[in-house]
Amino acid sequence: MSKYDLFLLHPPAVYDFRERSIFYGPVSDVVPSTPIFEMYPFGFTTMANHLHKRGYKVRIANLASMMLNDRKFDVERFISKMDSMVFGIDLHWLPHAHGALEVAKLVKRIHPDSKVLMGGFSSTYFHQELLGYPQVDYILRGDSTEIPLCDLMDHLEKGLPLDDVPNLSWKDGGRHRHNPMTFIPEDLDYMDIDYGWMIRSVIRYRDMKGFKPWKDWDQNPLTVIIPVKGCSLNCVECGGSCYAMRKFLGRERPAFRSPEKVAEDLYNIQCYLKAPTFIVGDIRLAGDRWAERLLTEARKLGVNNHVAFELFRPAGEDLFGMMERNLEGFSIEMSPDSHDENVRKMLGRSYTNQAMEATIRKALDKGCERFDIFFMIGLPGQDRDNAMASSEYCRHLFQMLDNDRRLIPYTAPLAPFLDPGSLAFENPEKYGYRVLARTLEEHRVRLTNPSWKRVLSYETEWLDRDGIAETSYDAADLLNQVRFDCDQIDREEFEDRANRTANARDLMERLDLVLDIDDLEERESGLAILREEGYALMESTICQKRELEWKTRGAFMNAPRVVLGLLRPKRRSNSGADN
Repeated sequence: MSKYDLFLLHPPAVYDFRERSIFYGPVSDVVPSTPIFEMYPFGFTTMANHLHKRGYKVRIANLASMMLNDRKFDVERFISKMDSMVFGIDLHWLPHAHGALEVAKLVKRIHPDSKVLMGGFSSTYFHQELLGYPQVDYILRGDSTEIPLCDLMDHLEKGLPLDDVPNLSWKDGGRHRHNPMTFIPEDLDYMDIDYGWMIRSVIRYRDMKGFKPWKDWDQNPLTVIIPVKGCSLNCVECGGSCYAMRKFLGRERPAFRSPEKVAEDLYNIQCYLKAPTFIVGDIRLAGDRWAERLLTEARKLGVNNHVAFELFRPAGEDLFGMMERNLEGFSIEMSPDSHDENVRKMLGRSYTNQAMEATIRKALDKGCERFDIFFMIGLPGQDRDNAMASSEYCRHLFQMLDNDRRLIPYTAPLAPFLDPGSLAFENPEKYGYRVLARTLEEHRVRLTNPSWKRVLSYETEWLDRDGIAETSYDAADLLNQVRFDCDQIDREEFEDRANRTANARDLMERLDLVLDIDDLEERESGLAILREEGYALMESTICQKRELEWKTRGAFMNAPRVVLGLLRPKRRSNSGADN
């Protein structure tokens, strides 16, 4: 039996998804992972790195990915072979409410003397309710728990009382204790990341499957950098908004990693992988000067990997000009969510279509290799016609750009849940929402529903759950028709997408009929018949997920670079760390 100090486990959204008859629908069509949400949070890597530097033995296992890649993978047998003082399970995103608690229950049964630790946004929001589950011992609250985790491990190793471990909720006998959330760093430069440690861990444990960030990462590797915690914007549907961070995570203002450190991360990543890097969050949140320093330092260090950026608001020629001069390739992602400026304003984004269109043109003029733009179904003030108009609006965008194929639009439902802590979740009536689940347990139970539209935790004044589901399929069909008309996809691709959407819609309707059957045995028999169809439609329901992939070599094609990277000393910038 292998012995560790901390074993980090990433659960699937629904623990027993391989046995259940579940049709997930288009809930993850616009993210790299499947509806099992097998992408583990970036915090796993930063926490593991910190503990490794302190001499602790840490391992990461992406159970969700391992279960997807091998339908016979025995989770219980795997966990029984691992002995650890603490098992850490993320409940960062609420769609893991079922899987996280079931994996925790399994760990506690197999290793009753080990402690179960949970953390993440959702764990923080529901920390009091979460401690009520017998399988949970500790919760680390907040968005930055690397240092509190080290403190917790030190205290456990030395047998010290836990009263002074910051951000910790814990069980003290029969009492629930909640230590003050005092670790809220205003500077993120302490978060040095040793990518070599991750690679050496893969080699040491001969476990590429367990360390993969998501199911197909080895085929299309994408790396991530998070330079900011918190946000200065108040998007209504976002659980990471300024409002949510201040009220529930104690963060009064965003904290940043210095641009020089972010540039180091970009360089150090390319020592191991020739793969795109996605920088999470708009690099202008800390000001235009911060963005300029990042791009200038990237050029000085010789960064040549492709870099993808997010835009939270329109940008001008100066920003794209800096990207063009300092990088060998860049892409942009932007989420207006609606073509309707009034709907967008209700969401907290007060920019015009004219400004957005100018942004797209300027980015492409400066060599942007792809510009992804995302629209959403289930928004305040949005009825079916309004949602359909967002798909039709893409025709105007293509005509404006002479059908430039570098513009890639997507449409998807806001699913499966409203973010806890978001303005929409906390003040639903103000924004026209009807919230159908408020507690952690209510969300956990919803996740096991066979039909994705019945999992939805909300309705709006303009669209009920049936309306959200039907409109999602209709908007996808229209967008694909627009893309075909504008020479973005060929007839074969168009017909393939149309068939997938039609099959998904048909399966959803047949599921409704089965779920209305009163006899339990007959209902279960009907669900079993549909099980494989639902599994086959699990990915790319209304969008083609492969469009989210950048052109890159598979992870194994990077093997020579990995070897050199392990031998090569990492580059450090000479610039100051103040931001």
